[in-house]
Amino acid sequence: MSVIDQLTGEFARLPGIGPKTALRLVHHLMKGPKDDARRLSRAVMELAERIRPCARCGNFSEHELCEVCANPRRDSGLICVVEEAFDVGAIERAGQYRGVFHVLGGRLSPLDGIGPEELSVAPLLERVRASGGEVREVIIATNASVEGEATAVYLEQQIRPLGPKVSRLARGIPVGSDLEYVDGTTIAEALAGRREM
Repeated sequence: MSVIDQLTGEFARLPGIGPKTALRLVHHLMKGPKDDARRLSRAVMELAERIRPCARCGNFSEHELCEVCANPRRDSGLICVVEEAFDVGAIERAGQYRGVFHVLGGRLSPLDGIGPEELSVAPLLERVRASGGEVREVIIATNASVEGEATAVYLEQQIRPLGPKVSRLARGIPVGSDLEYVDGTTIAEALAGRREM
């Protein structure tokens, strides 16, 4: 197998990159300055060497604790549970959340053999227990898929007996949408989650 085929295959393994896009990326690297390819190679190597899961929440980090967990100004009594580490970035970009996170590492999917043991559920429950009542609320921010909903229901059943309030991210009509183009399930969720003006 040639180096071009090998690199094309590696790029094609990335999410959202098909074989044609992978080949275009390889050709771009070959046509550009060799320093660009070397810089990319070094960045990928450093990523593999330096990034690891945060010891507390499972977010990506270069240190034992991620930036959120290491920040003493964050509200440790408020934990937002997400499926994957990249979900942390999505919530952080909104600029409104001041609590901490917990990354599950996926969602329940019995058909794929993913149960609570394959996720970071036990460390979450231990974190709530060990807080001695400091954790006031756990926000479940799993995706609005069948598996995400099943995960949210399971987590709620496990967390509620430990004492904190358990909430779910609101769902509804995206800003800038026209009602005629919104599906019925989304409208039903928006009606159920309505709030007083």
